[in-house]
Amino acid sequence: MTTTASPAKPHPAKTSRKVIVTCAITGSIHTPSMSPHLPVTPSEIAHSAIEAAEAGASIVHLHARNPRTGEPDQSVEAYEHILPVIKQASNVVINVTTGGSTLMTTQERLAPAMHYKPEVASLNMGSMNFGLFPMLGRFKDFQHDWERPYLEGSSGRIFRNTFDDIETILTSCAENGTRFEVECYDIGHLYTCAHFAERGLIKPPFFIQSVFGILGGIGGHPEDVLHMKRTADRLFGEDYRWSVLGAGRNQMPIATQAVVNGGNVRVGLEDSLWGGKGRMATSNAEQVRMVRGLLENLGLEIATPDEARAMLQLKGGDNVNF
Repeated sequence: MTTTASPAKPHPAKTSRKVIVTCAITGSIHTPSMSPHLPVTPSEIAHSAIEAAEAGASIVHLHARNPRTGEPDQSVEAYEHILPVIKQASNVVINVTTGGSTLMTTQERLAPAMHYKPEVASLNMGSMNFGLFPMLGRFKDFQHDWERPYLEGSSGRIFRNTFDDIETILTSCAENGTRFEVECYDIGHLYTCAHFAERGLIKPPFFIQSVFGILGGIGGHPEDVLHMKRTADRLFGEDYRWSVLGAGRNQMPIATQAVVNGGNVRVGLEDSLWGGKGRMATSNAEQVRMVRGLLENLGLEIATPDEARAMLQLKGGDNVNF
């Protein structure tokens, strides 16, 4: 008796892993004299964020600045001509900082997130030294009186986020349905996040942003990156999404290492002014395109904003106060 083999079932197409790309638009680390391309005014910040979204960013991470001097400005009013402009032009997820700058109180840093109720707010998981003064070795000429003292003073300044501060931010923003980009500058910050998770004050999926290369935090060595990932895996298992940012020249090497190890990435002029060796990036969108090329060469895809919302279980862009 002869038998006829059943036709082989078609093999399902392999689904490409989606990578969340955050773009941090301006921050409070770099001062205006360091790059003519750093967005300062509300119009510049909004336009740069929209460009980054059009280049493929899933999330934009926002600080505001004084439009005349470029100083970090965490007043509610500073965001009123930034957030609605971005929302009207783009579906991108908007992340409002609670970091502000090292010169601000916790309540000052928290005010915009409380008022605008964004989908995501950043949250540093601890107090730390935050050394910006080494940049004085690379930048000599400053157009605003505040810039040099701001950098010099970082040698004696602490970014404060005590356990009480973190609890205040978590409980205040949770009432608005805002979730958190948890910024971890060292291994102990992962344990602090685990502490608040055990208390039920932060819920999975945790969005863990590991920060490398800031003086006062963990370094940018490949072993540092692996140590962060192994520790987060052990503490959070399947309950978290891992993302990285590398400061300055660490940006692209660490992004590369992270994505091949299953991570997500953050780029942007807040973290690095550079678009290549010895060449400044001319926009945030340029850095998004750089990391997009990296991902595509590895056979990966950038998550759309709505895919990022699903991955992080966000409340949606219609449920914010702007």
